[in-house]
Amino acid sequence: MANKAIFASFAGTAVLSSLIPLLNSCSGGKQKSGKKPLNIVYIMCDDHSYQTVSAYDNRFLDTPNIDRIASEGVRFTNSFVANSLSGPSRACLLTGKHSHKNGFTNNEHGVFDGSQQTVQQLLRDAGYTTAMIGKWHLVSEPTGFDYWNILTGQGDYYNPVFIDNGQNCVKLGYATNITTDIALEWLENGRDKSKPFCLFLHHKAPHRTWMPDLCDLDLYNDITYPLPDNFYDDYSGRKAAANQEMSIIKDMNVVYDLKMADRENEIHTPENPMLESYGRGMYLQTGEFRPGRMTEEQQAVWDAHYLPIIEKFKKDSLSGDALYQWKYQRYMHDYCRVIHSIDRNVGRVYDYLKENGLLENTIVIYTSDQGFFMGEHGYFDKRFMYEESFRTPLLVRMPDCCRTALRGKDIDGMVQNIDHAPSFLELAGADIPEDIQGESYLNLLYGNNRGWRKSLYYHYYEYPAEHCVRRHYGVRTERYSLMHFYNDIDEWELFDLRNDPEEMNNIYGKPGTEKIIRKLRKELARLQTIYEDPIIAENE
Repeated sequence: MANKAIFASFAGTAVLSSLIPLLNSCSGGKQKSGKKPLNIVYIMCDDHSYQTVSAYDNRFLDTPNIDRIASEGVRFTNSFVANSLSGPSRACLLTGKHSHKNGFTNNEHGVFDGSQQTVQQLLRDAGYTTAMIGKWHLVSEPTGFDYWNILTGQGDYYNPVFIDNGQNCVKLGYATNITTDIALEWLENGRDKSKPFCLFLHHKAPHRTWMPDLCDLDLYNDITYPLPDNFYDDYSGRKAAANQEMSIIKDMNVVYDLKMADRENEIHTPENPMLESYGRGMYLQTGEFRPGRMTEEQQAVWDAHYLPIIEKFKKDSLSGDALYQWKYQRYMHDYCRVIHSIDRNVGRVYDYLKENGLLENTIVIYTSDQGFFMGEHGYFDKRFMYEESFRTPLLVRMPDCCRTALRGKDIDGMVQNIDHAPSFLELAGADIPEDIQGESYLNLLYGNNRGWRKSLYYHYYEYPAEHCVRRHYGVRTERYSLMHFYNDIDEWELFDLRNDPEEMNNIYGKPGTEKIIRKLRKELARLQTIYEDPIIAENE
């Protein structure tokens, strides 16, 4: 960032001076009060939608363990990402910088430069011991951690391969359970207990293809999930929204995504000619489903669940709306079952912290690397700046020693995943480097949002690539969301989130919007200048 002082004028860092007495009472490694340094447990899932956290939305399932973090801490109601894609989001987290600054803009061609400044290294310099456990997905090996044990690539749900500080090892079982096991073992026996710690616990789940734990395969069988009001969105007035490949109706593969791999190889996805040839043969070549991925015992349980569903699907020979809604229900059932396992394992971590007296001086954070579409606009996946993709769950419980921190409250200040790094550093009592673009949200945890930012910047880069979502950037304020799709397209979309929260009516260029468009494009250009993004919006 060219000038941190300029950014601070709208981010509100100046108000922290009023909180110094509060923060000193429970700060980190450099604090002088004699209090124990604060530990950090950061739990992040892949593609966990805020809609399927019951602290936010109770239509789909209960997540009591995740919700407990909110009931004993805070629920951020306006938490967002800078780039809704797994690898780029993780790079934003670790650097506190937007994608164009940290160099990891997309999964297709990105390789994270681990030699650059990262929060884990800065925390180590401040006297912390650090660990990265679970999904990494940044191509290069982790750096700046005392311990790392990561999944290879996207990771597998069953019997995944972990890289334990450079050594590959197949671990039998279910990835969510195993990731938690490794984290608890590190907390108990692996860390240097003379130092404060920062644990990054990153789950693969609930990433596509939503494979539940074997004990959860029949969970929620009796539930019919409500179809989103805009499931049959026709994308009128939104060209970029129409020209994508993430539709449940035409792009969700019944064999690969919904596991309808019949032994006769008769089931395909007729709605999409490109997927028509994808049958059992290709399914068995996929890493998650290739022969030998599961043990014989695991495969037997899997087949006992899915084979009857496959046979019924063939017998019913669904088409049209009946098929589309069947696909939605199968998707939701598997996704929610995977979330149930996440919630169970969050409970295991929370209980460990409580039983070992660590809640007294440990901040616990639960979030996702981005949002996810649960059938809204007929979509699955993420990428768009639309709310379901752009927004993430974020629940934070401050330690018991921070007695003036908020408990059981909502925080409506707009935060972004670039804000975690500076927040952790401030919590540790460490200096926040001038080039970090995020802002510490620690003051918000004490109920002080004076001078906090009023707008957010977003930029998505991965096109042409899977799902064909066009490159776009945009600005979001408390009321409006403006985005520009560019590269092989030149389309603007503007939504009034107060009157159109589902983002169905693009009002860009409509009579009466001239003033707000000028104002938003000016704000967009201001953010691009402050963040030093080379793409600068035109001003009118």
